[in-house]
Amino acid sequence: LGDTSLEHEVLAMFAGQAAELNAALAQLPSDAAALAHKLKGSARAIGAVHVATAATELEAALRNGTDPAEPLAALNDTISQAREAIDAILHRS
Repeated sequence: LGDTSLEHEVLAMFAGQAAELNAALAQLPSDAAALAHKLKGSARAIGAVHVATAATELEAALRNGTDPAEPLAALNDTISQAREAIDAILHRS
């Protein structure tokens, strides 16, 4: 909506939440599918489509009982890329 400070606040919140959820997901807790679902929604809300896609794939693997190693690694990579992009946005202003 044109509010740069709000945009920066939302992006910073997402970057922090994504890092926290990624760390939690690395441990594959019993609620990992719900955490992946939460991350998917947050990523979609800010337009981080690659993170949302990777979270969707991890959630599906967890719910289907398939090996989550590959989707978890892909999610880790996309979160790293998104956080780098967010950091660039936050520091160019």
